[in-house]
Amino acid sequence: MTVDTNETQLAALRAVADPLRWRVMQALAREQLCVCHLVEDLGVTQPLISHHLRALRQAGLVETERHRYWTYYRLRPEAVRALGQGIAALADHAPTGAEGRRPCGPDAPTEKPTEEPGT
Repeated sequence: MTVDTNETQLAALRAVADPLRWRVMQALAREQLCVCHLVEDLGVTQPLISHHLRALRQAGLVETERHRYWTYYRLRPEAVRALGQGIAALADHAPTGAEGRRPCGPDAPTEKPTEEPGT
């Protein structure tokens, strides 16, 4: 995993960690929506929805498309999938039992492992 990939995944995780952004993503998973739909469906103000959509767009999780006078928002499934795969890679590489335990005490090696999970 590169630093760029880590930063991208961290930005996406920060974006989806907000409860309202998660609700926006759930709504966009059902259909493409404009801001006015999200305001009505989620019961929040237009500036608040716009703020959260900007954060999701900057994190690469949402994209826009103009249709006549309206801007429609939709999920970027490949970005959402990549985020899920990054999290799954942590679980896939997590050691179980004593095999992954780093020794402690005076006889323990002084070097830390350098390989990151998922690389």
